[in-house]
Amino acid sequence: MASSKLQALWNHPAGPKTIHFWAPTFKWGISIANVADFTKSPEKLSYPQQIAVTCTGVIWSRYSTVITPKNWNLFSVNIVMAGTGLYQLARKIQ
Repeated sequence: MASSKLQALWNHPAGPKTIHFWAPTFKWGISIANVADFTKSPEKLSYPQQIAVTCTGVIWSRYSTVITPKNWNLFSVNIVMAGTGLYQLARKIQ
């Protein structure tokens, strides 16, 4: 059963054999860096950077649900990007 699921993932049009898998996978680095900045003083955060992270997350989350094939890796990383960007903006505003 597990091998059939791995085989399905491997052969998926957005699976590890394609750029459609690896681009969002590496994009997780941006979200992880933004989470690491949660401990940074809000005064050191950049409005333009956090607005860009938030807008990118929102726009590409929507895009990932309308393309064929659906790319849930792209969707999830962009939801996290939007969330961390909004959180950082809220910290900066307060």
